[in-house]
Amino acid sequence: MSLHTFRTVTEFVSTAVVPDQGRTGTWVGRVWVPAAMAADGLAGPRVVVLREGRIWTTGHQTMAALINDTATEGLSAREGECFGDLDEVLENSLFFNRVNRLQDENRVVLLAPNDILATKACGVTFVRSLLERVIEEKARGDASRAGEIRAMILDTLGDDLSRVIPGSPETDVLKERLIRAGIWSQYLEVGIGKDAEVFTKHQPMASVTYGNQIGVLPDSKWNNPEPEIVLAVSNRGVIRGATLGNDVNLRDYEGRSALLLGEAKDQNGSCSIGPFIRLFDETFGLDAITRMEVELQIVGEDGFSTGGRNRMSEISRSPEALVAQAIGRHHQYPDGLVLFLGTMFAPTADRGGAGEGFTHHVGDRVEISTESLGKLVNWVNHTDAIPRWEYGVTELINYLVKTKTKS
Repeated sequence: MSLHTFRTVTEFVSTAVVPDQGRTGTWVGRVWVPAAMAADGLAGPRVVVLREGRIWTTGHQTMAALINDTATEGLSAREGECFGDLDEVLENSLFFNRVNRLQDENRVVLLAPNDILATKACGVTFVRSLLERVIEEKARGDASRAGEIRAMILDTLGDDLSRVIPGSPETDVLKERLIRAGIWSQYLEVGIGKDAEVFTKHQPMASVTYGNQIGVLPDSKWNNPEPEIVLAVSNRGVIRGATLGNDVNLRDYEGRSALLLGEAKDQNGSCSIGPFIRLFDETFGLDAITRMEVELQIVGEDGFSTGGRNRMSEISRSPEALVAQAIGRHHQYPDGLVLFLGTMFAPTADRGGAGEGFTHHVGDRVEISTESLGKLVNWVNHTDAIPRWEYGVTELINYLVKTKTKS
Protein backbone atom coordinates (compact mmCIF):
# COMPACT_ATOMS: atom_id res chain seq x y z
CA MET A 1 0.00 0.00 0.00
CA SER A 2 1.39 3.42 -0.92
CA LEU A 3 2.24 5.96 1.77
CA HIS A 4 -0.20 8.53 0.35
CA THR A 5 -2.94 6.32 1.78
CA PHE A 6 -2.02 7.46 5.28
CA ARG A 7 -3.46 10.91 5.89
CA THR A 8 -1.80 13.57 7.99
CA VAL A 9 -2.13 13.10 11.72
CA THR A 10 -3.83 16.49 12.03
CA GLU A 11 -7.01 14.82 10.76
CA PHE A 12 -7.14 12.82 13.96
CA VAL A 13 -7.27 14.90 17.12
CA SER A 14 -6.22 12.86 20.15
CA THR A 15 -9.29 13.92 22.13
CA ALA A 16 -11.47 12.30 19.44
CA VAL A 17 -9.46 9.08 19.63
CA VAL A 18 -9.57 8.98 23.43
CA PRO A 19 -12.15 11.36 24.95
CA ASP A 20 -10.50 14.04 27.10
CA GLN A 21 -7.22 12.12 26.59
CA GLY A 22 -8.43 9.62 29.19
CA ARG A 23 -8.64 12.16 32.01
CA THR A 24 -12.23 11.09 32.74
CA GLY A 25 -12.61 7.42 33.55
CA THR A 26 -10.12 4.56 33.74
CA TRP A 27 -8.48 3.63 30.43
CA VAL A 28 -6.14 0.66 30.06
CA GLY A 29 -4.33 -0.81 27.08
CA ARG A 30 -1.09 -2.23 25.76
CA VAL A 31 1.90 -0.66 24.03
CA TRP A 32 5.05 -1.97 22.40
CA VAL A 33 8.13 -0.49 24.09
CA PRO A 34 11.49 -0.64 22.28
CA ALA A 35 14.52 -1.77 24.28
CA ALA A 36 16.08 1.71 24.31
CA MET A 37 13.04 3.14 26.11
CA ALA A 38 12.54 0.34 28.65
CA ALA A 39 14.06 0.56 32.14
CA ASP A 40 15.00 -3.13 31.98
CA GLY A 41 16.38 -2.84 28.44
CA LEU A 42 13.92 -5.41 27.10
CA ALA A 43 11.76 -4.72 24.07
CA GLY A 44 8.23 -5.98 24.50
CA PRO A 45 4.58 -5.35 25.33
CA ARG A 46 3.54 -3.42 28.45
CA VAL A 47 0.10 -3.13 30.04
CA VAL A 48 -0.57 0.56 30.60
CA VAL A 49 -3.05 3.05 32.01
CA LEU A 50 -3.73 6.64 30.93
CA ARG A 51 -3.06 9.38 33.45
CA GLU A 52 -3.36 13.08 32.60
CA GLY A 53 -2.72 12.46 28.92
CA ARG A 54 0.34 10.27 29.53
CA ILE A 55 0.92 6.52 29.38
CA TRP A 56 2.04 4.62 32.50
CA THR A 57 2.62 0.96 33.36
CA THR A 58 0.11 -0.73 35.68
CA GLY A 59 2.25 -3.47 37.18
CA HIS A 60 0.27 -6.22 35.42
CA GLN A 61 2.16 -8.57 33.12
CA THR A 62 -0.83 -9.14 30.82
CA MET A 63 -4.19 -7.54 30.17
CA ALA A 64 -5.75 -10.84 31.20
CA ALA A 65 -4.17 -10.40 34.64
CA LEU A 66 -5.59 -6.89 34.89
CA ILE A 67 -9.12 -7.89 33.82
CA ASN A 68 -9.09 -10.72 36.36
CA ASP A 69 -7.70 -8.49 39.13
CA THR A 70 -10.48 -7.56 41.54
CA ALA A 71 -8.45 -4.72 43.09
CA THR A 72 -8.04 -2.23 40.24
CA GLU A 73 -9.70 0.70 42.00
CA GLY A 74 -7.44 3.74 41.84
CA LEU A 75 -5.41 2.17 39.04
CA SER A 76 -4.86 5.49 37.25
CA ALA A 77 -3.24 6.98 40.37
CA ARG A 78 -0.63 4.27 40.93
CA GLU A 79 3.07 4.83 40.35
CA GLY A 80 4.69 3.21 37.36
CA GLU A 81 7.05 3.65 34.42
CA CYS A 82 6.02 6.41 31.99
CA PHE A 83 6.25 5.90 28.23
CA GLY A 84 5.36 9.38 27.05
CA ASP A 85 2.43 11.41 25.90
CA LEU A 86 -0.71 9.86 24.47
CA ASP A 87 -0.51 12.26 21.50
CA GLU A 88 2.91 10.95 20.50
CA VAL A 89 1.95 7.29 20.83
CA LEU A 90 -1.21 7.83 18.79
CA GLU A 91 0.81 9.57 16.07
CA ASN A 92 3.36 6.75 16.06
CA SER A 93 0.55 4.21 15.81
CA LEU A 94 -1.26 6.09 13.05
CA PHE A 95 1.83 5.95 10.83
CA PHE A 96 2.73 2.51 12.15
CA ASN A 97 2.36 0.77 8.78
CA ARG A 98 5.23 2.68 7.23
CA VAL A 99 7.64 0.26 8.91
CA ASN A 100 5.52 -2.67 7.69
CA ARG A 101 5.82 -4.74 10.85
CA LEU A 102 3.77 -5.21 13.98
CA GLN A 103 6.37 -3.81 16.36
CA ASP A 104 8.63 -0.80 15.95
CA GLU A 105 12.23 -0.83 17.18
CA ASN A 106 12.35 2.91 17.70
CA ARG A 107 8.93 4.13 18.86
CA VAL A 108 6.27 3.27 21.41
CA VAL A 109 3.17 2.16 19.50
CA LEU A 110 -0.23 0.85 20.50
CA LEU A 111 -0.99 -2.87 20.55
CA ALA A 112 -4.42 -4.47 20.64
CA PRO A 113 -5.43 -4.36 24.31
CA ASN A 114 -6.67 -7.95 24.60
CA ASP A 115 -3.43 -10.06 24.54
CA ILE A 116 -4.18 -13.62 25.81
CA LEU A 117 -7.87 -13.05 26.52
CA ALA A 118 -10.01 -15.34 24.36
CA THR A 119 -11.53 -13.37 21.46
CA LYS A 120 -15.19 -14.31 20.99
CA ALA A 121 -17.96 -12.74 18.96
CA CYS A 122 -21.74 -12.79 18.78
CA GLY A 123 -23.56 -12.77 15.49
CA VAL A 124 -27.10 -11.91 14.41
CA THR A 125 -27.91 -9.83 17.50
CA PHE A 126 -29.69 -7.05 15.60
CA VAL A 127 -32.70 -7.37 13.29
CA ARG A 128 -31.02 -5.45 10.47
CA SER A 129 -27.88 -7.60 10.52
CA LEU A 130 -30.08 -10.68 10.76
CA LEU A 131 -31.77 -9.75 7.49
CA GLU A 132 -28.40 -9.15 5.82
CA ARG A 133 -27.18 -12.60 6.91
CA VAL A 134 -30.29 -14.19 5.41
CA ILE A 135 -29.65 -12.22 2.21
CA GLU A 136 -26.06 -13.52 2.09
CA GLU A 137 -27.27 -17.08 2.46
CA LYS A 138 -30.05 -16.82 -0.12
CA ALA A 139 -27.73 -15.04 -2.58
CA ARG A 140 -25.12 -17.78 -2.06
CA GLY A 141 -22.36 -15.20 -2.02
CA ASP A 142 -23.47 -13.45 -5.24
CA ALA A 143 -23.62 -9.71 -4.45
CA SER A 144 -25.56 -8.94 -7.63
CA ARG A 145 -28.64 -10.76 -6.24
CA ALA A 146 -28.64 -8.90 -2.90
CA GLY A 147 -31.06 -6.11 -3.85
CA GLU A 148 -33.70 -8.44 -5.27
CA ILE A 149 -33.56 -10.82 -2.29
CA ARG A 150 -33.59 -7.95 0.24
CA ALA A 151 -36.80 -6.60 -1.28
CA MET A 152 -38.44 -10.03 -1.25
CA ILE A 153 -37.59 -10.68 2.39
CA LEU A 154 -38.74 -7.26 3.58
CA ASP A 155 -42.02 -7.67 1.69
CA THR A 156 -42.58 -10.99 3.46
CA LEU A 157 -41.41 -10.09 6.97
CA GLY A 158 -42.54 -6.51 7.36
CA ASP A 159 -41.47 -5.45 10.86
CA ASP A 160 -42.47 -8.67 12.64
CA LEU A 161 -38.94 -9.46 13.82
CA SER A 162 -38.58 -6.18 15.68
CA ARG A 163 -41.40 -7.24 18.00
CA VAL A 164 -40.13 -10.74 18.74
CA ILE A 165 -38.05 -11.45 21.84
CA PRO A 166 -35.48 -14.18 21.01
CA GLY A 167 -36.51 -17.49 22.55
CA SER A 168 -40.06 -16.35 23.38
CA PRO A 169 -43.21 -18.35 22.54
CA GLU A 170 -43.94 -15.94 19.70
CA THR A 171 -40.80 -17.22 18.01
CA ASP A 172 -42.43 -20.56 17.16
CA VAL A 173 -45.38 -18.83 15.50
CA LEU A 174 -43.13 -16.62 13.41
CA LYS A 175 -40.89 -19.57 12.54
CA GLU A 176 -43.83 -21.48 11.03
CA ARG A 177 -44.80 -18.45 8.97
CA LEU A 178 -41.30 -18.04 7.60
CA ILE A 179 -41.01 -21.72 6.76
CA ARG A 180 -44.25 -21.48 4.79
CA ALA A 181 -42.85 -18.44 2.96
CA GLY A 182 -39.74 -20.44 2.05
CA ILE A 183 -37.26 -18.09 3.72
CA TRP A 184 -36.45 -19.84 7.00
CA SER A 185 -32.72 -19.77 7.60
CA GLN A 186 -30.06 -20.92 10.03
CA TYR A 187 -29.47 -17.22 10.71
CA LEU A 188 -33.08 -16.74 11.73
CA GLU A 189 -32.64 -19.72 14.05
CA VAL A 190 -29.91 -17.97 16.04
CA GLY A 191 -31.43 -14.53 15.55
CA ILE A 192 -34.81 -15.23 17.13
CA GLY A 193 -34.31 -18.64 18.78
CA LYS A 194 -33.21 -19.25 22.36
CA ASP A 195 -29.54 -19.89 21.55
CA ALA A 196 -27.33 -16.99 20.44
CA GLU A 197 -24.54 -17.35 17.90
CA VAL A 198 -21.22 -17.18 19.75
CA PHE A 199 -18.03 -18.02 17.84
CA THR A 200 -14.27 -17.68 18.15
CA LYS A 201 -13.25 -14.60 16.19
CA HIS A 202 -9.47 -14.69 16.47
CA GLN A 203 -6.61 -16.39 18.26
CA PRO A 204 -5.02 -14.74 21.32
CA MET A 205 -2.41 -12.11 20.39
CA ALA A 206 -3.67 -11.94 16.76
CA SER A 207 -5.81 -8.78 16.94
CA VAL A 208 -4.70 -5.44 15.51
CA THR A 209 -5.57 -1.98 16.78
CA TYR A 210 -5.67 1.76 16.02
CA GLY A 211 -3.58 2.74 13.00
CA ASN A 212 -3.01 -0.81 11.76
CA GLN A 213 -4.01 -2.38 8.47
CA ILE A 214 -6.98 -4.76 8.48
CA GLY A 215 -7.12 -7.63 6.03
CA VAL A 216 -9.52 -9.10 3.48
CA LEU A 217 -8.75 -12.07 1.24
CA PRO A 218 -7.61 -11.01 -2.25
CA ASP A 219 -10.24 -13.19 -3.95
CA SER A 220 -13.16 -11.92 -1.83
CA LYS A 221 -15.50 -9.77 -3.91
CA TRP A 222 -18.08 -8.97 -1.21
CA ASN A 223 -16.85 -7.95 2.24
CA ASN A 224 -17.42 -5.28 4.86
CA PRO A 225 -16.49 -3.90 8.28
CA GLU A 226 -18.72 -4.56 11.28
CA PRO A 227 -18.62 -1.76 13.88
CA GLU A 228 -19.19 -3.19 17.34
CA ILE A 229 -18.89 -2.72 21.08
CA VAL A 230 -16.50 -5.24 22.63
CA LEU A 231 -16.83 -6.21 26.30
CA ALA A 232 -13.86 -7.18 28.49
CA VAL A 233 -15.02 -10.08 30.69
CA SER A 234 -13.22 -11.71 33.62
CA ASN A 235 -12.77 -15.46 34.05
CA ARG A 236 -15.77 -15.39 36.41
CA GLY A 237 -18.03 -13.82 33.82
CA VAL A 238 -17.88 -10.29 35.31
CA ILE A 239 -18.03 -7.52 32.71
CA ARG A 240 -15.11 -5.23 33.58
CA GLY A 241 -15.21 -2.69 30.75
CA ALA A 242 -15.65 -2.06 27.05
CA THR A 243 -13.86 -0.95 23.90
CA LEU A 244 -14.48 -0.66 20.15
CA GLY A 245 -14.06 -3.40 17.58
CA ASN A 246 -14.19 -4.14 13.87
CA ASP A 247 -15.37 -7.70 13.14
CA VAL A 248 -14.18 -7.72 9.52
CA ASN A 249 -16.38 -10.05 7.47
CA LEU A 250 -16.22 -11.75 4.05
CA ARG A 251 -19.88 -11.82 3.01
CA ASP A 252 -19.33 -13.92 -0.11
CA TYR A 253 -17.55 -16.68 1.82
CA GLU A 254 -20.13 -17.00 4.58
CA GLY A 255 -22.91 -16.62 2.01
CA ARG A 256 -21.66 -19.65 0.08
CA SER A 257 -21.71 -21.79 3.21
CA ALA A 258 -21.96 -21.21 6.95
CA LEU A 259 -19.26 -23.88 7.26
CA LEU A 260 -16.86 -21.27 5.81
CA LEU A 261 -17.32 -19.08 8.90
CA GLY A 262 -13.65 -19.54 9.78
CA GLU A 263 -12.61 -18.30 6.34
CA ALA A 264 -15.13 -15.45 6.49
CA LYS A 265 -14.15 -14.25 9.96
CA ASP A 266 -10.62 -15.31 10.92
CA GLN A 267 -7.94 -14.01 8.57
CA ASN A 268 -4.76 -11.99 8.99
CA GLY A 269 -5.84 -8.61 10.32
CA SER A 270 -9.54 -9.44 10.35
CA CYS A 271 -10.04 -8.40 13.98
CA SER A 272 -9.34 -4.87 15.20
CA ILE A 273 -9.87 -3.87 18.85
CA GLY A 274 -9.17 -0.71 20.81
CA PRO A 275 -7.51 1.61 21.10
CA PHE A 276 -8.06 1.30 24.89
CA ILE A 277 -10.42 -0.58 27.19
CA ARG A 278 -12.47 1.75 29.38
CA LEU A 279 -13.02 0.02 32.72
CA PHE A 280 -16.33 0.33 34.53
CA ASP A 281 -16.18 2.83 37.37
CA GLU A 282 -18.28 5.69 38.73
CA THR A 283 -18.01 7.50 35.37
CA PHE A 284 -18.90 4.62 33.07
CA GLY A 285 -21.02 1.46 33.39
CA LEU A 286 -23.11 -1.13 31.57
CA ASP A 287 -26.07 1.25 31.29
CA ALA A 288 -23.90 3.49 29.08
CA ILE A 289 -23.33 0.56 26.70
CA THR A 290 -27.04 0.10 26.04
CA ARG A 291 -27.43 3.80 25.18
CA MET A 292 -24.50 4.01 22.78
CA GLU A 293 -24.59 4.75 19.09
CA VAL A 294 -21.56 3.31 17.29
CA GLU A 295 -20.73 5.36 14.21
CA LEU A 296 -19.07 3.92 11.11
CA GLN A 297 -17.38 6.00 8.41
CA ILE A 298 -15.64 4.53 5.35
CA VAL A 299 -13.63 6.68 2.94
CA GLY A 300 -12.02 5.16 -0.15
CA GLU A 301 -9.12 6.34 -2.27
CA ASP A 302 -11.60 6.26 -5.18
CA GLY A 303 -13.61 9.07 -3.56
CA PHE A 304 -16.35 6.74 -2.36
CA SER A 305 -17.67 7.27 1.15
CA THR A 306 -20.44 5.76 3.21
CA GLY A 307 -21.38 5.37 6.85
CA GLY A 308 -24.03 4.50 9.36
CA ARG A 309 -24.86 3.99 13.02
CA ASN A 310 -25.13 0.92 15.19
CA ARG A 311 -27.75 1.76 17.85
CA MET A 312 -27.16 -0.44 20.88
CA SER A 313 -30.71 0.26 22.09
CA GLU A 314 -31.92 -1.97 19.26
CA ILE A 315 -29.91 -5.05 20.25
CA SER A 316 -32.19 -8.09 20.54
CA ARG A 317 -30.33 -9.70 23.46
CA SER A 318 -28.88 -7.79 26.41
CA PRO A 319 -25.09 -7.67 26.87
CA GLU A 320 -25.49 -9.61 30.12
CA ALA A 321 -27.47 -12.35 28.34
CA LEU A 322 -24.82 -12.66 25.63
CA VAL A 323 -22.02 -12.87 28.21
CA ALA A 324 -24.00 -15.55 30.07
CA GLN A 325 -24.17 -17.61 26.86
CA ALA A 326 -20.46 -17.09 26.15
CA ILE A 327 -18.98 -18.02 29.56
CA GLY A 328 -20.21 -20.18 32.43
CA ARG A 329 -20.09 -23.74 33.70
CA HIS A 330 -20.14 -25.13 30.17
CA HIS A 331 -17.77 -22.57 28.59
CA GLN A 332 -14.83 -21.70 30.81
CA TYR A 333 -12.06 -19.22 30.01
CA PRO A 334 -9.46 -19.08 32.80
CA ASP A 335 -7.81 -16.00 31.27
CA GLY A 336 -11.12 -14.23 30.62
CA LEU A 337 -12.35 -13.04 27.24
CA VAL A 338 -13.34 -10.14 25.07
CA LEU A 339 -16.77 -10.43 23.46
CA PHE A 340 -17.99 -8.64 20.32
CA LEU A 341 -21.69 -7.85 20.77
CA GLY A 342 -22.64 -7.85 17.09
CA THR A 343 -23.73 -5.10 14.73
CA MET A 344 -26.96 -3.83 13.25
CA PHE A 345 -25.19 -2.02 10.44
CA ALA A 346 -23.73 -3.62 7.33
CA PRO A 347 -22.95 -1.12 4.56
CA THR A 348 -25.23 -1.69 1.57
CA ALA A 349 -24.65 1.42 -0.58
CA ASP A 350 -23.83 0.44 -4.17
CA ARG A 351 -20.15 0.92 -4.88
CA GLY A 352 -20.03 -0.80 -8.25
CA GLY A 353 -23.00 -1.88 -10.32
CA ALA A 354 -26.60 -1.19 -9.34
CA GLY A 355 -27.80 -3.64 -6.71
CA GLU A 356 -24.33 -5.00 -5.97
CA GLY A 357 -24.04 -3.21 -2.62
CA PHE A 358 -20.84 -2.39 -0.77
CA THR A 359 -17.47 -4.10 -0.72
CA HIS A 360 -14.05 -2.93 0.47
CA HIS A 361 -11.31 -1.63 -1.81
CA VAL A 362 -7.64 -1.65 -0.83
CA GLY A 363 -6.83 1.68 0.81
CA ASP A 364 -10.23 2.23 2.43
CA ARG A 365 -10.02 4.15 5.70
CA VAL A 366 -12.43 2.73 8.28
CA GLU A 367 -13.36 4.74 11.36
CA ILE A 368 -15.50 3.35 14.20
CA SER A 369 -16.37 5.73 17.02
CA THR A 370 -18.58 6.53 19.98
CA GLU A 371 -18.70 9.55 22.23
CA SER A 372 -17.60 7.65 25.34
CA LEU A 373 -15.15 5.11 23.86
CA GLY A 374 -13.36 7.25 21.28
CA LYS A 375 -12.28 6.21 17.80
CA LEU A 376 -10.76 3.15 16.14
CA VAL A 377 -9.10 3.86 12.76
CA ASN A 378 -7.76 1.28 10.29
CA TRP A 379 -6.85 0.94 6.62
CA VAL A 380 -7.85 -1.99 4.39
CA ASN A 381 -5.35 -4.17 2.58
CA HIS A 382 -5.16 -7.74 1.36
CA THR A 383 -4.38 -10.38 3.97
CA ASP A 384 -1.11 -11.36 2.28
CA ALA A 385 0.10 -7.75 2.07
CA ILE A 386 -0.39 -6.55 5.65
CA PRO A 387 2.44 -6.87 8.22
CA ARG A 388 3.03 -10.47 9.25
CA TRP A 389 1.77 -11.62 12.65
CA GLU A 390 4.84 -13.11 14.32
CA TYR A 391 4.57 -12.18 18.01
CA GLY A 392 2.35 -14.82 19.56
CA VAL A 393 1.91 -16.44 22.96
CA THR A 394 5.29 -18.21 22.80
CA GLU A 395 7.11 -14.91 22.28
CA LEU A 396 5.10 -13.34 25.11
CA ILE A 397 6.05 -16.17 27.49
CA ASN A 398 9.72 -15.86 26.56
CA TYR A 399 9.55 -12.11 27.17
CA LEU A 400 7.85 -12.49 30.56
CA VAL A 401 10.49 -15.03 31.64
CA LYS A 402 13.22 -12.55 30.73
CA THR A 403 11.53 -9.75 32.71
CA LYS A 404 11.34 -12.03 35.77
CA THR A 405 15.04 -12.82 35.43
CA LYS A 406 15.84 -9.10 35.23
CA SER A 407 13.80 -8.18 38.30
